[in-house]
Amino acid sequence: MQKGNGATLILQSVLVLFFVLNNSSEWSVQAQSLPPAKYDGFVYKSRPVHSDTIMVEAFLDPVCPDSRDAWPSLKQALEHYSPRVSLVVHLLPLPYHNNAFAASRALHIVNMLNSSSTFHLLEWFFKHQERFYNAPTFNMSRASVVKEIVKFAAEGVGNSYLSALESGFTNRKTDLLTRVSFMYSTSRGVSGTPTFYVNGFVLPDAGSPLDYIGWRKVIDPLVSTKASKMDDLVPFFG
Repeated sequence: MQKGNGATLILQSVLVLFFVLNNSSEWSVQAQSLPPAKYDGFVYKSRPVHSDTIMVEAFLDPVCPDSRDAWPSLKQALEHYSPRVSLVVHLLPLPYHNNAFAASRALHIVNMLNSSSTFHLLEWFFKHQERFYNAPTFNMSRASVVKEIVKFAAEGVGNSYLSALESGFTNRKTDLLTRVSFMYSTSRGVSGTPTFYVNGFVLPDAGSPLDYIGWRKVIDPLVSTKASKMDDLVPFFG
């Protein structure tokens, strides 16, 4: 979801200011954590990246309706082009989605516990995200929302994760990982979700879902270009 056109730089400034003011006492520690020990993002199905891999990066918010609507067609495209296309999802918890940061933090916690459950939880959020929209949680305290998100996440990935999710929200590392995702997204100039990069270049119409036909139009030429280059090599080495 994107708030208005032509205001990207303003929104980026607001996003950064929001996180600085939200916990200014920790900002100096956060700065020392950059660059992070590993590249930000969740790799879909742990698909390896090779020299001929087409790399898609998706910037998503787990409680953003447009991110939710974009996911099925992206997933369909990934299955169609497998294993030629790999996906990395970066989380951008937008500040006008009040519960986006806590939901993103839950995803980081689960990813640390078992990375094979990360996308299952992301889809669980997409399926039931209206539970964590601003209006239904308006009269709830932050602690109450976190408690609900912990219970909800455990329902999605298994109740055996409940205690680990609870302790994860008291672990400062998971807070910093979520902040790093936010800062990485803004460092790439992303201010709305969903936003997609393909082989390092941003696709137009950021903040809006891309349907399956749209993905085919983007990726088909890239696949055919790689195939033709390989065909050209055959006579050379024949």
